[in-house]
Amino acid sequence: MLILSLDTSTTVCSVALHSQGILLGSYELFTERTSSAMLTTLLNDVVRQAGYELAQVDAIAVAKGPGSYTGLRIGVSTAKGLCFALDKPLLAINTLAAMASQVQAYFPATYVLCPMLDARRMEVYCAFYNTSGQELEPTSAQIIDETSFTGWLTQGPVVFFGDGAAKCRALLGEHPNAIFPDANVVPSARTIGKLATVAFSTSQFENLATFEPFYLKDFMTTQPRKAIL
Repeated sequence: MLILSLDTSTTVCSVALHSQGILLGSYELFTERTSSAMLTTLLNDVVRQAGYELAQVDAIAVAKGPGSYTGLRIGVSTAKGLCFALDKPLLAINTLAAMASQVQAYFPATYVLCPMLDARRMEVYCAFYNTSGQELEPTSAQIIDETSFTGWLTQGPVVFFGDGAAKCRALLGEHPNAIFPDANVVPSARTIGKLATVAFSTSQFENLATFEPFYLKDFMTTQPRKAIL
C-alpha cells in the first residue's frame, strides 16, 4: 500500500509518501501562495527520492478542507489530475481530523481536542475530537466571543490549537479548562497519509467526477472600487 498525500489547506504546502502506514519521505514548504507547478514538483520529488515512480503509487490522498479556498482548490485539482492520469483512486481526509491526530497521543483520555483554522476576522473553522480520534462535534465555522464553547469547557479540559486558536486564547485564556499549547500545530501531509492508510484499507474512495473540496462556506469576494478621475 503506497499512498502519496498532499495538504494545501493553509500557507503550509506539504507532501508525503507512506508505505503500509510508514512514512518514507515528506516535504513541507511554508509559503504565502501555493502554485500547482510547485506542488507537482514536490510530489514528483518525494516519490523519486524514496526510490519509486509515480505509476507505482496505489492511491492519492488529499486534505479536503476546511481551509484556504484557493489552497484547497489547487490541492484537490492536482490530486484529481494525478488520479485521472495514473488511474488511481482518490482519498480525501478532513484537515481538522488530521490536525487532531498530530496531538492526540500527548493528552489524557479525559481531554477534548479542538483544532482551529483561521477563517478571518473573529471566525474560525473548528471541530471537536477525543484523544482516540473520534469526532465529538462536526466541523463548523464559529464566531469567537467570551461565551464560545461554554458547554465543552464546563465538562472538562479542552485543548485549542492551530492558527485560529490565538483568537480564542485572547478571550478564553483565563478559563481553567481552556488549554493552549505553545507548540505550533499546522496541517501536514504526514498525518493526511496516516489517516488515508486507514481509509484505504476500508475502501473509502471518492468519486473523481463529483468530488469537491470541503470549503465549509462560500468564497467571498469584494467589488473593486471605481477609479476616481
